[in-house]
Amino acid sequence: MESGAYGASLAGGAFDFMSFIKKPQTIVRILSWLFSIVVFATITGEGYVNPSHLPDTKCMFNGNDSACGFGVGIGILAFLACVVFIILDAYFPQISSAKERKNIVTGDLVFSGVWTLFWFICFCVLANQWSHTTEVAGIPVDAARAVVTFSFFSIVTWALLTTFAYTRYRHGVNDIDQGYTDPANDYSTPYPSTSAYPPYPTSGPEGYQQSPFTPQNQEHPAPYQPPS
Repeated sequence: MESGAYGASLAGGAFDFMSFIKKPQTIVRILSWLFSIVVFATITGEGYVNPSHLPDTKCMFNGNDSACGFGVGIGILAFLACVVFIILDAYFPQISSAKERKNIVTGDLVFSGVWTLFWFICFCVLANQWSHTTEVAGIPVDAARAVVTFSFFSIVTWALLTTFAYTRYRHGVNDIDQGYTDPANDYSTPYPSTSAYPPYPTSGPEGYQQSPFTPQNQEHPAPYQPPS
């Protein structure tokens, strides 16, 4: 585990692009991003066909437009979420506040868990509708199978993202329990004591003598006399 809070190093370090790309979480998130593109782009481009006996286009999954719409919606939202979380992952080490890190990790954990469930539902719906599709004439069979396959792959990648987010969350909780101090709220930084500075002189330096030009009777001045 890296030093710091919530599985990331302390803020202030330089961004290393190669190290960021090689992280398992980044690799899995990029794969999830690509899988979502395959799903919604394939459905949008080839998922609606025009049977010979129907005037309107229908979804290639047993003519169920709701199945195609659900797959497109889940894919587009997953695509956008991956872009947002990739940016947050890159910016994450620069965040010094433990509270902000916790909010990001918690949001990643919740969203990844929910989208794992949604991808599972999407896979079940598409696989079920494809199994009930009897008329495949004019239907791009390879495209339909690709959508079902990458929906299943998305379940795996988003489950891994959920695991990574949970691990980071547990690391953050353990760091707080072990006495991690949020740099943004750290008021215990020692300041140099007053003894470190030389005392302010309250009197003249040693060996100081009164100015020879000071009149001796300065403490008792003579009374004022008007000029004659």
